[in-house]
Order: sequence, then C-alpha cells, then structure tokens
Amino acid sequence: MLERIVVDEAVRELRPDFAVLVMTAEGLENGPSDEAGEGWLAEAARAADADDPHVEAWRAAYRAFGAKPQRTRPSVDALLRRADALPSINRVVDAYNAVSVEYALPIGGEDLDAYRGPALLVRATGDEPFDVIAGGEPAVEHPNPGEVVWRDDQGVTCRRWNWRQCVRTRLTETTKNGLFLLERLEPYPLDRLAEAGDRLAERLRTISPGARIETRLIGGR
Repeated sequence: MLERIVVDEAVRELRPDFAVLVMTAEGLENGPSDEAGEGWLAEAARAADADDPHVEAWRAAYRAFGAKPQRTRPSVDALLRRADALPSINRVVDAYNAVSVEYALPIGGEDLDAYRGPALLVRATGDEPFDVIAGGEPAVEHPNPGEVVWRDDQGVTCRRWNWRQCVRTRLTETTKNGLFLLERLEPYPLDRLAEAGDRLAERLRTISPGARIETRLIGGR
C-alpha cells in the first residue's frame, strides 16, 4: 500500500505545501479503551493549543475548495475544541487521537484490510459513493464536485480532506492492520511531523509490541 498511495496533482495545485506522513501498522492488538489510552488523552488535553497556527492553515485549505470550516471543521480543529472531553473509542483510536491533539495535527486511522486498492487523495467528481450511517441505517452520500477527498477503488474513505471518515474503513476493536495519515500544511515544521509519527509508532508498539510499522513521507517543501 505505502508505495501506491498518490496525492493527485489537482490537490498539489490547491496546496503545494501539503505533505502527508503515511504509516502502516500490521499485527495490531486492538481492543476496548484502557487506562493507558485514557492517560494519553488526558496528557494531550493538558498540552492542547486551539490557537496553533496549523488549525488556521487547515481552515484556509477548506475554504480553498469551497467548504465552510465553521460548519464542517477540519478534524484537528474539532478535536482541539473538545480536548478536555474526548471520548475513549478503542485502544488504537485513543492513541492516534491523543497524538493528534498533542501535536495539533490531523490524523486519520483506517482499517487497512477494508481498502480496495490504494489510498488516493483527489478532488472529487461528485459521483463517488461515501458510506455512512443515517438514522441508524446504512446509507450512501456523495461528495461535492471539487471537494478534496481520500478514496480507494470502491469509493470515498474520508470527505473534505479529513473531516469525516466512512463506515467501511473505520478502525474497530477487531482491526489487525491499520493505515494512518498524518497531514501537514505550512507553517507546520516537517521535523515536528516526523516527531508526531515517532510518537504514534511508539504508542502503537506499546499496544501491540509485535506490530510491523512502516512510514513514507509524500510531499513537503
């Protein structure tokens, strides 16, 4: 998967400063939230800075493709706004949410085994399917034309760059292999992005000592 992930040229034209640190973790031992994860979330809440310039950079990126960040907030904006009351989800999700808050960095976590083909960051045509739960039942939505989305061969896996993940690829307690997307815009330093990746890898190994972790940086200048 790592070498096949692509950031489309139309996205690069929109934000030439975009970079993503892609991480795969195979052999995860996920499960219900525990004290370690709750501690990571509490520690991150103490370090949270809702005024980090990276948040405004993401709001500007959303406006650039027609989204309204006051209505559909970038993931890091939404997390930082409720850093003091983040719910525990499961061991792996708690780990990456804590790193996201601590480093003011959008991080997506996906079930690698649910992917159909490689992850692609593109501007949507508007026809792509996006799986959701609406009113307690499975449903399909579609992105707006021109919207920046992550997708695979089956459909959209995350709308509005990092706003909302689909149901199909979400991380669950039974996930064994994960894909993580750590997304950066200027003025966020690349060395801080690398540090966040190291922190996430460290915590994933705490949860799953036998996990096989690989990374690849795409973009950056």
